[in-house]
Parts: sequence; C-alpha cells; structure tokens
Amino acid sequence: MERRVVITGIGVITPVGNNVPEFWKNLTEGHCGIDLIQGLDMGQLPIKVAGQVKNFNPEEYDIDRGSVRKNDLYSQYALAAAHQAMTDCGLVSGENIAPERLGVYVGSGIGGMHTFVKETTTLLEEGAHRISPLFVPMMIANIASGNIAIKYNAEGPCLPVVTACATGTHSAGEAFRAIKHGYADAIITGGAEAAVHPLAIGGFCNSKALTKAEDPKEASIPFDKRRSGFVIAEGAGILVFEEYEHAKARGAKIYAEVCGYGNNCDAYHYTAPRPGGTVAAKALKMALDEAGFTADDILYINAHGTSTPLNDKTETEAIKLALGEELARKAKISSTKSMTGHMLGATGGVELIAAALALKNGIVPPTIGLTEPDEECDLDYTPNKAVKCDLTVAISNTLGFGGHNSCVALRKAE
Repeated sequence: MERRVVITGIGVITPVGNNVPEFWKNLTEGHCGIDLIQGLDMGQLPIKVAGQVKNFNPEEYDIDRGSVRKNDLYSQYALAAAHQAMTDCGLVSGENIAPERLGVYVGSGIGGMHTFVKETTTLLEEGAHRISPLFVPMMIANIASGNIAIKYNAEGPCLPVVTACATGTHSAGEAFRAIKHGYADAIITGGAEAAVHPLAIGGFCNSKALTKAEDPKEASIPFDKRRSGFVIAEGAGILVFEEYEHAKARGAKIYAEVCGYGNNCDAYHYTAPRPGGTVAAKALKMALDEAGFTADDILYINAHGTSTPLNDKTETEAIKLALGEELARKAKISSTKSMTGHMLGATGGVELIAAALALKNGIVPPTIGLTEPDEECDLDYTPNKAVKCDLTVAISNTLGFGGHNSCVALRKAE
C-alpha cells in the first residue's frame, strides 16, 4: 500500500541566512546574499562575486571542535542544517521512531573540496607520507549522510545521491519514494556543498559558466536578457520527510505534503541542456501528474533559474511543454538563486524548503534583479517583489550537469 509523505522538519545554512526564520525573511524581502568574494586569493581569475555563507559558527549547531577538525566544511554545513531540521521535527531515534525506520538521504555534488585541495598541497609540498589519515573520509561525498546517521542513530536506509546540481532534489525525491513504499518511516534528506574555492571557481570560470559581473546585485539575474552566467554559492538545505500517519500520531507540525517526483535524463550533452526542454518537461509533468495537479490548482514553481543564457530559455520552454501555454502563463514562478546564488548540490534541498514555505505561508518569493526580461523568457517570474498568493501546489525544479533532471511536487497541508 502506498503511503502519504509529509515534511515535518527543515534546516538551512545559506548566503541569506543560517536559520529558517532569517532565510525566509530575507527571501521574501528580496535581500541579496551575493557579495564580493571574501577570504580567497583569486589570482588572475576575473570572477568577483559569490554566495558565501556568513558568520557560520559550528558550535551553535551542536558541532564540537573535535568534529570540526574531522569534517570538511560541506559536512559541517550538512550537520548544522540537520541539527535544525531534527530539532524542528522532534524525532528522537529509539523514543518516537525505531532506529531501523529512520534513514538519511543527503548528497553533495562535489564533496570535500577544501579537504581535497589541502591534502593535495600536502602531497606536493611534503610527500605522501604526510597526508592525513582522515583525508578520504573527510573528502568523500557520502560522508555527510554517514555523519548525520551516526549523530541521530539512523539505522534505516542511507543513500547519498550525487547528480551535480540536481543532487538535493534527487535526494528528496528518492526519500519520498522510500517512505511512500514502506522502506522507512522518516528520512533526513537534502544536500550540502562548500565549493566556493579558487579550484572550483577556476574550473567553472574557464568553462564559461560563471558570470564576470562585478556588481553583486546584478550578477545572478535569472530570466533577464543581461544574464551572463551563474554565481557559485555554498550551504545546505535539510528536510525531514515523514510518513503521514506516523507524524499525525505524534502530533507533529506539517509544512507540506510531498506528493510527486520526476526523474529523468536529457541524454544529450555533459553540460548543456537538451534544446527545446523536451526531456526536462517530462520530469516536470511526471511530478505534477503524480501530485494530481489540475487546472484548478494554483501552482508555484521554484525554478532552477541559474542566470545562464541556455538554462533559463530552455527551462521556460520546458515549463510551457509540461503545463501547456495557458497554465504555464498562470503559474507563479521565481528563482531564489537571484538571492542565494547557485549552491550546486545543496541548491535542491534549499529550494525545496523555499517551495514548502511559499506553500505554507502563501507568499511567492521574488526573482530580484529582473529588470529587462528576455523575450524568450516570457512567463510570470515574480520580478523584484514577493507576491501573496493562496497556493495549492508547489514544485522545486532542478537540472544538473550530465543532463540530470529532477522535480519534487508538494501540496498544501490539509
């Protein structure tokens, strides 16, 4: 028997806030978390801005100094967001959920970038015998899931996902399916990333993916004709998905119901989306069909909206194909990357949280910086100011290098 799945806990570490109230306030007020790059030697790279996490103190999230030394920054972000989500939901393994029924699906697109560079430098300067014995467990992209499982005694399914920028959304979608089909009663899910580093920035820059804009407020401008590339960012977004009857029985608060998931691949190019958005449209439609979406629903789409020329145009085409022209024009759409930048493997988790909060609070966060709309991006992208709207369905749409398309659909909690 298929079971219902709901969101009962959320936590964030982002460029616009390191807790949910601050994050949501800044999103709805249109504050930009993108700024000039701090604390990094960028050499001759022409990239000036990034979405960096500010004032992060691990101890505020029950991460002691020993754990800080043993965890790459991306894993610290994941643990911090998981701490918020688990505190929020009130689940305690062995008390109100069996350990074997609690799982963890938390991924990272890149993993321990800072650790990788640090230990490579040690290899080149001091030799292999000086490499840290913690190098591999700190670097690998699955370790955030492992560390979260250890901390919360989660003995159920533990499945980190790595699908580039679609990581957080795929993690959530697979968690939804696992609970829906009875493999767990609750799963801690989402994504984390800490790749704001000259190595990653150099790679993205030289592939012409990053904007060279110098004004932070005009750097990430999805769907604007002036857009010139994405802004790299960092952070984590973690949610607790729980089986509805389990949540109801313990009186848990519910943010939204998870009710649809689309997952497919463009199978076209390792970085560029398939022209026309035909396959991405199928992932969107897959999620909406499973959610029982109809013309009577009021839909919000948290778009992938990276501010790259190809993505925004192709995503617009995909939305029109999935919904049909009439419903596409009625949909409320925005890209919160205009405020956070692109958090790579973390972005799906963070944006699913934004979609859930939009649904719960009846507010569509804006796409800031959108002052010169591209004629090929001609839908309602909520320019510059949040809009109040009694939404019934919300989706988070995410696309990743390799052609990975992922979409999770939510319904307003009854």
